[in-house]
Amino acid sequence: MRPSIYSWYNYSFNRNLSSENIEKFKEKISKGPSLSNFITNNPNLSVVDDVDYPPYLTSENNASRKIYVETYGCQMNVSDTEIIYSILKNAGFEIVKDINDTDVIFIMTCAIREGAEQKIWSRLNYFKTVKRKHDVMHAHKMKIGVLGCMAERLKHKLIEKEKIVDIVAGPDSYKDLPNLLSLADEGQKAVNVMLSADETYADIMPVRINEMSKSAFVSIMRGCDNMCTYCIVPFTRGRERSRPVSSILDEIRYLSDQGIKEITLLGQNVNSYRDLSADLDSEMVLSPGFKTVYKKRKGGLLFADLLDRVSDINPEIRIRFTSPHPKDFPDDVLHVINAKPNICKLLHMPAQSGNSEVLERMRRGHTREAYFELIDHIRKIIPNVAFTSDFICGFCDETEEAHHDTLSLIKEVKYEFAFIFAYSMRQKTHAYYDLKDNVPEEVKKRRAEEAHSVFRDCALELHKKEIGKYHLVQVLGPSKRSESDWSGRNDWNTKVIYPQVPIPVEKDSNNYHLPTPGDYIVVQIHDCSSQVLKGKPMYHTTLQEFYKNGFLKNDVK
Repeated sequence: MRPSIYSWYNYSFNRNLSSENIEKFKEKISKGPSLSNFITNNPNLSVVDDVDYPPYLTSENNASRKIYVETYGCQMNVSDTEIIYSILKNAGFEIVKDINDTDVIFIMTCAIREGAEQKIWSRLNYFKTVKRKHDVMHAHKMKIGVLGCMAERLKHKLIEKEKIVDIVAGPDSYKDLPNLLSLADEGQKAVNVMLSADETYADIMPVRINEMSKSAFVSIMRGCDNMCTYCIVPFTRGRERSRPVSSILDEIRYLSDQGIKEITLLGQNVNSYRDLSADLDSEMVLSPGFKTVYKKRKGGLLFADLLDRVSDINPEIRIRFTSPHPKDFPDDVLHVINAKPNICKLLHMPAQSGNSEVLERMRRGHTREAYFELIDHIRKIIPNVAFTSDFICGFCDETEEAHHDTLSLIKEVKYEFAFIFAYSMRQKTHAYYDLKDNVPEEVKKRRAEEAHSVFRDCALELHKKEIGKYHLVQVLGPSKRSESDWSGRNDWNTKVIYPQVPIPVEKDSNNYHLPTPGDYIVVQIHDCSSQVLKGKPMYHTTLQEFYKNGFLKNDVK
């Protein structure tokens, strides 16, 4: 058998083993290059000083690299993209908006439904064409990376079977992107999809995608513990963990200083927020009639406390939050929302189904009756509250009777907006292993269309009741359909269309100004559809001024 290099080295070294030879050997090593010389590729460098990142990832090496990012999916993916921007910019990369002006393409993905994944596959095939053209014209080969939930779920298919991508990074590995890019440049397939029990990116100040926008997302927690049978989030984003309140408040103060007028707090189960670093004696209280699969936690600062502190930073900033779970609306949360004018009176209450048996199979932790009771309870504490919801049509074993229970629930509650989808089974979920996806696709689609039609009818009914009333509207900008019309959002996040004309700078003033993005104006509603309200702009105001005599009063003249 031929000796290995290691065996031959041992033989040679032992053969010449003497004190004199050892000293000569040590002297040669001391004068030779250090490890840093090899990993920086710089033969003249012997010591690397004051480096905060690995020396093979110096920002100088990345200065010429341009990265293009496409984002799909939920608001959390938008927030994650802003975290990625910050990480890459700090590492010396340039973020570009033109796919033809880049040598690295990242796509932020969603795995919640089959349709979302199919869109990603289509884009990847297009990227392959872009890469082929790029590589013909450039010495530096283009790299393609898949980020987010789909990356974690389909890592093997992306790398081994399809061979489309060079980099795969899950939701908890974005800090590793500069390293993954370095490995990909060396010709390796770079993958990091490890889920973390504590990563919240609390130490990263996001770089906003649209710096001109007056609204911003702030992630306050990651992961989910609910384990609903249809949902893949716990398997792609990991266990629930909350970001320290101090870092959240610091980010919101920074955004306030930048002129932001609306902030949305983000999390998979945002109202179960719990900052365990805060030494407080607290206990999780569930909404009446609701239960959970995991053990109740104790201690820490809770969502009601966070909301209270966030709303106090700047009373002129609207505060929204999504996505909550109905089980986490104890009275203290509701009272904070009611007491603070700048916390919007729009609550997302994902029902998913209106049938108790389906809800049990979904492992939602409540019945149809408990959901109704919670809605009624909220309306007693928060007058003028509005609701939005999520619905899944055609879940495993859903009957026509169960479907009609969902339609009747929509009619009873009446939502300002509803996200309605036909069920698509996802691998790794409990439903995939324990239930049968036995509702035909055409039936799922028909039920979703029926639910959407009922929702639209109810939304139109709600909007007609607003005709003649006055709404506080935050200006967005020009309407998509007419240059002479502008749009904004009211407290319920409903789009309001109005003519763009100069209006008084305050009530009863003779000084007129055109509204600009971020301004608060009072609009009297005179028309509507199921999607928008239309009205006449009356005058400029402030959030606090509008609500000084109570919340959503309609005696404003």
